[in-house]
Amino acid sequence: MALNPFFLNGTSTEQNLIQDLINEQLKIYGIEVIYIPRKYLKTDNILREVQTSKFDDNFLIEAYINTYEGYSGAGDIMTKFGMSLKDEVTLTISKERFEEFIAPILESISNPSLIANELTTRPREGDLIYFPLGSRLFEIKFVEHEKPFYQLGKTYVYELQCELFEYEDEIMDTTVAEVDELIKNVTSTLYLMDYNDAQRAFVNANLTPGDASGFVRKINLLDDGYGYKQAPIVSISTSPVGIETANAKAFAITTSILGSNSILDILITNTGYGYTEPPLVTFISSDGGSGAIATCILSESDDYKAIQNLTILNSGTGYFSLPGIGVSESELGVTGIITSYIIDSTSGIVTFGIKDSGTKYIPNSGEPIPKINISDPEAIFNNTGIGTYQFNETIVGETSGATAIVKDWDINTKELKISIKSGEFIFGETIIGDDSGARWTLKRHDLYETDDPYAQNDVIEEAADTILDFSETNPFGDY
Repeated sequence: MALNPFFLNGTSTEQNLIQDLINEQLKIYGIEVIYIPRKYLKTDNILREVQTSKFDDNFLIEAYINTYEGYSGAGDIMTKFGMSLKDEVTLTISKERFEEFIAPILESISNPSLIANELTTRPREGDLIYFPLGSRLFEIKFVEHEKPFYQLGKTYVYELQCELFEYEDEIMDTTVAEVDELIKNVTSTLYLMDYNDAQRAFVNANLTPGDASGFVRKINLLDDGYGYKQAPIVSISTSPVGIETANAKAFAITTSILGSNSILDILITNTGYGYTEPPLVTFISSDGGSGAIATCILSESDDYKAIQNLTILNSGTGYFSLPGIGVSESELGVTGIITSYIIDSTSGIVTFGIKDSGTKYIPNSGEPIPKINISDPEAIFNNTGIGTYQFNETIVGETSGATAIVKDWDINTKELKISIKSGEFIFGETIIGDDSGARWTLKRHDLYETDDPYAQNDVIEEAADTILDFSETNPFGDY
């Protein structure tokens, strides 16, 4: 039997009246939340997942708190990885307000691939709600659009079931300070420098005194040994002359290849003089290294005037790769070789040593003989150190091509906090801001942020050290 035609259950005027009453009730009893739509920057069409997304819009809208007695969900749970917060909240918003205020803007976005087109007319799962009462971000997990169930033949509200947002690799730039400050997601810090922080190294060579002979020209490494986690002390037998300045001195450079720690090279700091036969070279290791063998090559009887030691006028700063070193030629003999293998990763200071002392230099009262020329640090060469990085802009390593997103930039300390890093930055390269054009030189890079208040790695390491001593060659036994 058909419905009674004299009772119109669901006219447009009745529906509009209910919608107006609901809108008014929400404005009286609700709170003002911020609706933040998610934009997709990169998606995987095979696995059907969002790899990178962005939140850069915000819309104020009134909402009624259904869970008025408090947060629902599993609450705060202590896990072996720290506290896990599982708070949930259910909110009700006006269907008419969303469709008239937010949906048209979403539909007008110039790049429709950023928004799931079929869902612009309603709130979407994955979008965020900023809940001002707790200053927290919630992610919409489900949108119920049929509750209450078709009063007068129509629905009037959306019920948003939300849970606390867990930040991953999203870009947050809503321009609302209290929202953007909630999540920085700093994954690492770049320490930068400019050309004013870099100084070129200057080194002079001091020649052997008088007609001294019997100096160590160079040291040949015959066997690099094994187990040298730290550079051993290089001990050279004393000179027969019997004074300290006549004793040869040197230091070792270590390397690690496929987990094997050995000696890479030996550099001389004082060639000494007065040796009648090659002095004995021994290595003193504090970490169980052994097996290294080296021999000294002495000068010939007429090889007077060689480089005995170096005077470091300025160790330089800002070196992140080995500088080029030129030594003026010996007019009558062998040209000396000055080199360096040590770079301090924090300051960029280099340590110099003598690879070959050379022979038969002719001293004079003019420029130092030999003259040593050292190339400029990368920061000076690249002339970087300008501009201000902008929040959420992309930075690119000029040499490595690595990219990241800027989260904070302090021009005074030159600390650049970043997130969503792709690739590995190279020490000494120029870091360029895509939008700002800022250019600064990378001094060092902390791969992981260490100021996590819940991190317990130091506690774990200290406890482990009481059980196993990994400074020993064999921490698991006595042999």
